[in-house]
Amino acid sequence: MKVILKVDVEGVGSAGDIVEVSPGYARNYLIPRGLALAATSRNVKSLEKQKAEIMKKVDKERKRIEALAQRLAQTKVVVTKQAGEKGRLFGSVTTRDIADALAREGIEIDRKKIVLEETIKTLGSYQVKVKLPLGIESQVQVEVTEA
Repeated sequence: MKVILKVDVEGVGSAGDIVEVSPGYARNYLIPRGLALAATSRNVKSLEKQKAEIMKKVDKERKRIEALAQRLAQTKVVVTKQAGEKGRLFGSVTTRDIADALAREGIEIDRKKIVLEETIKTLGSYQVKVKLPLGIESQVQVEVTEA
């Protein structure tokens, strides 16, 4: 029996796929739990229409995220910390510090999306990677200065 999966089902397929499963599995498990629909011609046409609408939304979101990535690449943020001899910081610059500095520039980024390859413990300029949705990555320049 052919069914259209509404959600990802391990070992069967991912959401939106039309897959062939045994009739008992479809009638007794997938359809009653709302995991799938019977692949009738009406449901298949509806799926195609929904896929087109979803693709339009994804394209619009991708353009917005790419614009944000370009803005991040051109942004330089300044983080001030107390430093001792030879420019060593008391503590280190964290992703929270960078997220707060970006927020002051008007860019809201979740601190969990900021990737520090190594801890920043000295004064200077650093390139920091930011992971954005849809697999897009960008860099932001972070300048660490003494308070």
